[in-house]
Amino acid sequence: MKFNLLSKFKNQTVNHSGAKAFTLSPEMELYTAVVTWSLNDSFYEKDEARLARLRKLIGECDPVFVGKLAVYARTKMHMRSVPLVLVTELAKLHSGDNLVARVTDGVINRADEITELLACYELLNERTGTKKLNRLSKQLQKGLSTAFNRFDEYQFGKYNRDGAIKLRDALFLVHPKAKDELQQLLFNKIAGNTLQTPYTWETELSALGQLNFDSDEAKAEAFRAKWEELIDSGKLGYMALLRNLRNIQEAGVSYAHFQKACARLVNADEVTKAKQFPFRYLAAYRELIATETMLPVKGLTKKLSAMLLGNKGYTGELLDALEKAVQASAANIKGFDHETRVLLACDVSGSMQTPVSAKSKILLYDVGLMLAMLLQSRCKNVEVGMFGDSWKTIMVPRNNILGNVQEFYRREGEVGYSTNGYLVIKDILQRKVQMDKVFLFTDAQLWNSSSTTGDHIHPLWLRYKAEVSPNAKLYLFDLKGYGQAPLQILRNDVYLVAGWSDKVFEVLAALENGGSALDAINNIEL
Repeated sequence: MKFNLLSKFKNQTVNHSGAKAFTLSPEMELYTAVVTWSLNDSFYEKDEARLARLRKLIGECDPVFVGKLAVYARTKMHMRSVPLVLVTELAKLHSGDNLVARVTDGVINRADEITELLACYELLNERTGTKKLNRLSKQLQKGLSTAFNRFDEYQFGKYNRDGAIKLRDALFLVHPKAKDELQQLLFNKIAGNTLQTPYTWETELSALGQLNFDSDEAKAEAFRAKWEELIDSGKLGYMALLRNLRNIQEAGVSYAHFQKACARLVNADEVTKAKQFPFRYLAAYRELIATETMLPVKGLTKKLSAMLLGNKGYTGELLDALEKAVQASAANIKGFDHETRVLLACDVSGSMQTPVSAKSKILLYDVGLMLAMLLQSRCKNVEVGMFGDSWKTIMVPRNNILGNVQEFYRREGEVGYSTNGYLVIKDILQRKVQMDKVFLFTDAQLWNSSSTTGDHIHPLWLRYKAEVSPNAKLYLFDLKGYGQAPLQILRNDVYLVAGWSDKVFEVLAALENGGSALDAINNIEL
């Protein structure tokens, strides 16, 4: 399926800053809104407004495209909430074939997503009364039934949580047919609430926390031993390891266990399987460097206190491991050769300085910096900089991805907090610097804060191509999906990519081969 992205959608509009912008096709706007989704208010748009816009766009797009986008968001971009929203809306709008069942099965990748989807269905359909999930979509029910057949007792047990909709409720509602006698026994355990509690790091630490200890020293010794046991067991998942590096360090585990943890972090196969957003590594990195002082815990012996403090000396080794892990995650990103001149421009304006989610310390512009530094590490002839009130290039080494992000983070105040992205193009135009590829990592809400000039990025780009570099291409990495672009997409070698995952570089590769950002979605098999 292809979409005509040009003929019907040339209308000019204004962005949230009141500056000239261009509308996107419904499919392109839905794509950008979905892959930049987070469940917290953004700078220019409240949660309710984005959800309303999303639902409207779903109704304007081909149902097959919506279904493919849902599976793409879950399986390629590793998103969890928004694919469930897409399935729920699709179930309301589409019937007559098994599309909804196929899409439902495609987005359920974890056992808890069965109950999460039902909760989403209940919420978005505004169900009330005692039987909130009666009259469930038959195709949704069919897809959930198929999903039930995919998980084993460990997976069901791990996610058998005490939520408003329990796994047992879902079983009785969906009525999945067991594929064999063994699975029927498993369904009986779900029905009878007799699933075996699996061995996970959460359950192990939770159980330990319920015990009474004679002293703080005994408690600290117990937690140290438990973290060492978890590291040895191999049951500590990669994401759990990444998120608990500081806890492991503060528990005072042995150097041998530190080495095991570092070895897992840098293992290329583990990095690939973990499917972590790049900014997760940055969050772990910052947690470690924020621990500048570790005071002895009151009541501990000098020996144990010295051991806990001594682990601070291993921080550098952990930081090195995180850097190598990020480099491993970038290994499959296709960069450019030494003849391709690349410019990377990062938006550090005020609207980019909002958290990516309600509980995160990572800001939206951190995501842009991470993606820029990942790409920089794969390019030979590259300049990188940041823009706000002004535009500045900054020299940083290529193979120091997390350290480079921190350097930009430290210096972002040097350019101010407006969104004068036009200055990036104006600079290379005035200096007549030939660039082959120009990348802007931004929320796309560009405007001109100057009262003395009416410069805008769109005409400046046209001049740049006409006067300096006719074959230059501009790639707009939209990190928030507000629904407008500062330039006309797919005209004058301007391309749009959206999302927070390193998978955006696969879209970039498709663009380099003459495709569009939607090709990766259209190629999804349902």
